[in-house]
Amino acid sequence: MNITDISRQRYTTKHYDKTKKIPEEQLAQLFEVIRNSPSSVNSQPWHFFVVDNDDARAKIMPAIVEMNHPRVADSSHTLIFCAKTPLDEQHLQNVLAQEEKDGRFGEGEIKEMMDKGRHFYVNKNSATPHSQLEWESRQLYIVLGQLLFAAAAIGIDSTAIEGFDDQKMDEILGLQQQGLKSVLVVCLGYRAANDSNATRPKSRLPEEQIFTRL
Repeated sequence: MNITDISRQRYTTKHYDKTKKIPEEQLAQLFEVIRNSPSSVNSQPWHFFVVDNDDARAKIMPAIVEMNHPRVADSSHTLIFCAKTPLDEQHLQNVLAQEEKDGRFGEGEIKEMMDKGRHFYVNKNSATPHSQLEWESRQLYIVLGQLLFAAAAIGIDSTAIEGFDDQKMDEILGLQQQGLKSVLVVCLGYRAANDSNATRPKSRLPEEQIFTRL
């Protein structure tokens, strides 16, 4: 299957088959896709909570808008995408240390240059806590795109959910105390036989309306 076929076949799943679970091997692949996702200046300003059992589902359900309850209840896994608030010096130094451990810096002043560049862009987008969160949220949506496509490539269905109460989610998970803010919820699993959205034709504006060649 080529990438165009994957993009055509991927869709937003409305109903999941609760009896089907994602195998650990494939789940590990998706986690690695998340881990390898790009972010501005490799800031990696994120943390992800994994919901994979009924107790955890019940715990977060009060934060989920009612129309999305079936997605969370019946999908194999639900992920909660969180941004680091604030994106502090400890995190930036942790990223820098990992880069050094992974061999990204050779001889010379590359490490210092990378560190200065990262601080410049973090500071540029952190005039206020709100602007910093907005910038971090954009990085999380890059992860979302990577995840949705990767899941479809290995036959796993998905639903990106903005329909949740972020303040309630933060409260339930104690995110403020952990320096985190919930931004997005994603369900993963396998479509139910009665998921009518699976049979609806995909509808997108034609190429000539959305591309301009300069």
